Order: sequence, then C-alpha cells, then structure tokens
Amino acid sequence: MSSQQRKILNIFAFRRIIIPVILGVAVIIYMIISDLTRSDLATINWRWYSVLYFFLAFLMMVVRDVAYMYRIRLLTGKEFSWRRSFDVIMLWEFASSVTPSVVGGSAIAIFILTKEKLGIGRSTAIVVVTAMLDELFYIAMVPLIFLVAGYGRASVAGPEILIAGSTFSTMNVFFIGYSVIVMLTLIIAYGIFINPGGFKWLLVKITSLKPLRKFREGANITGDQVILTSAELRGKSAGFWARAFGSTVFSWTARFWVVNFLIMAFIGPVNLADNMLIYARQLMMWVIMLISPTPGGSGIAEYFFPIFLREFIAGPAGDLTTLVALTWRVVSYYPYLIIGAIVLPLWLRRVYLGRKLISFRKTKKNPSEPKI
Repeated sequence: MSSQQRKILNIFAFRRIIIPVILGVAVIIYMIISDLTRSDLATINWRWYSVLYFFLAFLMMVVRDVAYMYRIRLLTGKEFSWRRSFDVIMLWEFASSVTPSVVGGSAIAIFILTKEKLGIGRSTAIVVVTAMLDELFYIAMVPLIFLVAGYGRASVAGPEILIAGSTFSTMNVFFIGYSVIVMLTLIIAYGIFINPGGFKWLLVKITSLKPLRKFREGANITGDQVILTSAELRGKSAGFWARAFGSTVFSWTARFWVVNFLIMAFIGPVNLADNMLIYARQLMMWVIMLISPTPGGSGIAEYFFPIFLREFIAGPAGDLTTLVALTWRVVSYYPYLIIGAIVLPLWLRRVYLGRKLISFRKTKKNPSEPKI
C-alpha cells in the first residue's frame, strides 16, 4: 500500500469519526440547555400524521441514496452492481462526513473508484461530473425556488460571519457563495466541454504568478483531471445527460425534503407556500455549510438551523427548533458515520485481501498431487 493510500485511509480513522460526533453533540447539548424547556416539550402533541411524516423523512433519505446509486451506475456504464454502488456511495458519504466541507472528499472519492478498478481517468471523470451536476442543480434551483417562494420572505437577518478577517451578513455570504459556485461551474464546464487544454494552460499561467506559485502543483493536477474528464465524456448523448441530471434532482430534492417532513412531524401539516420557503431557506443554509471548517459541517449545521428555520417551528405554545435540529442530524448525518464504519472494513477486505486470496488459491497445490 502506497503512502498516498495510507494517507487517504487514515481519514477514516476512529479519531476522525469521533470529532464530528463530539462537535455536533456539544452544540446540541448547549442548544438544549439554553433553548429547550419543559414547557416546550409539553407542546408536543403526537398525532397519526407524526408517524407518517417521520416515515416520509426516512423515505427521503432512501430516495436520496438510491438516486445517487443510480447515478453512479449510469456514469460507470452499469459496470457497478447495485451492491458495489451501495458500497461506493456509503463510503463517499462517510468521507464527506469526516472531512471539513470546505476541503471536500474528491480525492477520497477518486481513490475509492480507482480501487473499484475503474482507472484513474474514468474515476476522475465521474467525480468531476458528479460535482458539476450537483452545482448545476443548485444554480438552477435557487432562482426558481426564490421565484416561487418569494425572495423577500426567504431572506433572513442572521448574524454576521467572519471570513478572512472581514465580516459579512448572512445574506451577503449566501450571494458570495452562490456567485462563486456559478463562476466555478461555468469555468469547469468550459474546460470539460469546450477547451480542456486551454483550461489547463490558463490555470498554469495564473499560478505562475509569484503570489500564487504555491498553488501551481494543484493547478497542474486539476488541469489534468479536466483533460481526462473531457476525454471520457466526449460523445455522450442528450439522454445520458438528462438521466444524470434527473437523478441529481431527485437526490437533492429528497435531501432537502427530509427537513420539511420532520418539521411537519412535530408541528403538523404545513401549507405549500411555507414548504417552499423552508426549501428556499435550506438552499441558503447549504452555502453556509459549504464553507464550514468542521467535519461534515458538524456544529455549524446545528447552530445555523434555528437561524434559518425557527420561524416555521416555534409558535406561541412553545419552541421545538432544537429538537427538530437534533432529529434532522440523527436522521441525515449520523447514520452515514455508522454505516460507513461497517462498510469500510468489508470493502477493504474485498478490494485488497480479495485479490490476494484469489492469487493464493491459484498457486495452491492440487491436493490430489502426491507428496514428495
């Protein structure tokens, strides 16, 4: 096993798993102590629809993962079985859960796919395309959902956020983040579909400037990845892209609707207009989580959840925002830590020890041969 492989596998070490758990639990405990009271808990009035909405929230998580599995099968030309797709997606989500959101898990994802015998070119292409499809969904959905929900009501007056020594309002951070996503997606799309060689040349030229020389190696790697991706994707049909983007829409919509259904499980049915607002607020909150320095946005997600969504949960009778936030993380985040920890050793045995066992069996003497 190479040093690079050991470095990547070290990301899955127990100490890295426990950090986001501790961060998330610490923030939740603080919120419970400061926000949640007995009178709030007394306002919970379970009805038949509570069970239904909890079931729908869990169903959305299943839809999310099945859509991801379908997409990975599509991008690999169905070389992956559903079982292999499950392993890859769970490990991918596991990696995203134990690494800071601002860092991302692209290198780990490429490592996982190459160990599935796809080759570095195809593995790189799949990771780049999935990222691009995710960003395209976001770019398209933000203006659409704001049009439906109304920008004025969707806006929030959250706390100021310190970034690189400067303070920004919550809405300013959202707009900056959205603009960066649009710009990067357009640049990557240009590199993949129009001029991959020119894209790499531009990156290398920019990072040749003295203040940016430390990024030159990364620019070279990124340029090579885009060239490989372009070669792999050349000639794909419109139907292929429609299915890939459609599965992306299903997965992300299901991801966001988990919160909608959990809110309704606690407080009862919510009208369509408010559901669209909840959806819009989550789109905005996702940008904040993208710049999180903590693993999987742990702690940050729990902190900003009330800021964006309290108005849909708290009422004159009581405030259950903290309880909903805890349930949301229990349903949508912590299961990937558990499943990933179970899948990882089985996957390692399959991709590493499996080949060694096959090799051993091939060289094993025939038991019918006479002993010397």
